[in-house]
This record gives sequence, structure tokens and C-alpha cells, in this order.
Amino acid sequence: EDTGRNPTDRGKLGCKHHLLVDERGLPLVAQISARKVHDSRFLIPLVESIPAVKGLAGRARKRPGKLHADRAYASRAHRAWLRSRGIAARIARYGVESRERLGRWRWVVERTLGWLHRFRRLRIRHERRADVHQAFLTLACSLICWRYVERFC
Repeated sequence: EDTGRNPTDRGKLGCKHHLLVDERGLPLVAQISARKVHDSRFLIPLVESIPAVKGLAGRARKRPGKLHADRAYASRAHRAWLRSRGIAARIARYGVESRERLGRWRWVVERTLGWLHRFRRLRIRHERRADVHQAFLTLACSLICWRYVERFC
């Protein structure tokens, strides 16, 4: 369950980690899926599952002000859905914008993926059950947040 053959990786079995991070790279939401599932299917579930973040004053924020994503999420349906939720979409479009513009922000997500894959249990999936692997992914995200709090607060 939640594994599948990836056609670009010589048919190896495995799973993907889908992350939604804040501007500092702290993970807000993390989910797993089969390797054969396209990334664009997880944009809406990830954004909808963002927990409420309480600030110093006012109501808790439930959604981000803007969302940076790579070209895998560039579709009119996703842009319209984000616009209806009041989220500014910063998604590179095919044939219009260059890849370099998005690279300024993409490294934050890549760095967080690097932090996650420092936990050897997540680098290669050894668990048969998806709920166990999801639990390890959630625990690793919690540890990343704890280390940030411990270091800077």
C-alpha cells in the first residue's frame, strides 16, 4: 500500500514525501504517497490540512498569504482554487517563466527534505505499513521543529 513502481527510476518500488513548509523551512504538513502518483494531486490536500498558527495578536491563521511551488503544480485549476482561497500563487508557468526565478525559494524546501533524509529510517522505506512510515515522518518533522525552537528561541 502507498508504494508503486516509478517509471523514471527503473521501476523501483518506493514512496514520495510531500511537504509544505514555512518561509524558514519548518515543516507544517507532511504526507506520503506512492511513487507513481503525480505531485500535483497533493497540492489541495496539503493546503487544506495546514494547522492553525496562532500569532501574537488576532485570530489564528489557517492559510498562507502566498504559496511558492514548482512547475509540477502549474495548472489553471490549481491557480483558480488558490485564488478562491485568497492565496497568491507563485507558480512558474511552462514556456513563460524561467526556472531560475523560482530557485530562490525552492532551496528552502530542498533543505528541509535534506533534514528529513538525515533520519536514516526515512531515506529508504523499510516499513511495510504506510501508517508506520507516516508516523516516522511526522516524528521527524516534530524533531526538526524542536531543534529550531531549542536553537533560536
